[in-house]
Amino acid sequence: MKYRTLGRTGIEVSPYCLGTMMFGAMGNPDHDDSIRIIHRALDAGINFVDTADVYSAGESEVIVGKALKGRRDDVVLASKVHYPMGGDPNHRGNSRRWIMTAVENSLRRLQTDHLDLYQIHRPDPAVDVEETLSALSDLVHSGKVRAIGTSTFPASEIVEAQWVAERRGLERFRTEQPPYSIVNRSIEREVLPVCQRYGMGTLVWSPLGQGLLTGRYRKGRQTDTHRSGSMPQHFTDQRKIDVVEQLIPLAEKAGLPMTHLAMAFAIAHPGVTSAIIGPRTMQQLDDLLAGADVTLDDEILDRIDEIAPPGTDAGPNDVSYTPPAISHVNLRRRPVAERSAV
Repeated sequence: MKYRTLGRTGIEVSPYCLGTMMFGAMGNPDHDDSIRIIHRALDAGINFVDTADVYSAGESEVIVGKALKGRRDDVVLASKVHYPMGGDPNHRGNSRRWIMTAVENSLRRLQTDHLDLYQIHRPDPAVDVEETLSALSDLVHSGKVRAIGTSTFPASEIVEAQWVAERRGLERFRTEQPPYSIVNRSIEREVLPVCQRYGMGTLVWSPLGQGLLTGRYRKGRQTDTHRSGSMPQHFTDQRKIDVVEQLIPLAEKAGLPMTHLAMAFAIAHPGVTSAIIGPRTMQQLDDLLAGADVTLDDEILDRIDEIAPPGTDAGPNDVSYTPPAISHVNLRRRPVAERSAV
């Protein structure tokens, strides 16, 4: 693989990053099989591994820790903090109190003394970003963390964090991990340009559109995967399905599996450093690795732009970040008394 520099950190990473959300109870509960998958990825040249404390309640980090024994120095290891780890109200979020505890827990599970990249999994409106950056800066200065990043932050919050870091003399976020695929291209409008402006590396998640861009989900067809239950909403969103139906003949004409088309698209953008793959099985990993050298020409990329216009989402990203200004009714509606006042 041809390695790329992660923003301005000087760290060289593979264009595919191995995501480990599917290792553990959330996906593949077989630790030995998951370790074999990780080793296969490393042997293929992937040197970037991304996990999070919340994945299978820490089990993913445990599996990754086992897999990296004897190979830790050759891997750029990333984890995240933010989501609840239990019922205690202080065992979550982006406060100094929790970050300092959570990183020690992650290091213990991963059996390492440092993380190459520690990311804030989502924004936390209840915490001042200076509080978060101050805690992360201390981790960098102590050597427990090499670089810090964000995940699924709006462009405005990325900019604010950069300004706060500069004004307060704190470590600044060096990376962002946003959702990006042919069916969800909205980050092209602001997030990617902002990251490029500040020299931030990007590792994009869900380049296969949460499974839609595998080509297994077709208009009017129910797959074996979901026979026993209801289909997730994004598998039935007709706007996304219509895009997929137009992409399939394009991929066939180019002689490419849909997965290879989707992955090659994700890493073609100059603002994208790595695209995260999240295999659950060895077969899924091998399929993705087979397309690691695929490059799309301008003709194919132009046709993709016609099908899914740049900077647009074919439909909502079901698990992306929704800011409180949208999700909280009281923040977008005046009180009744004010609405009725003349």
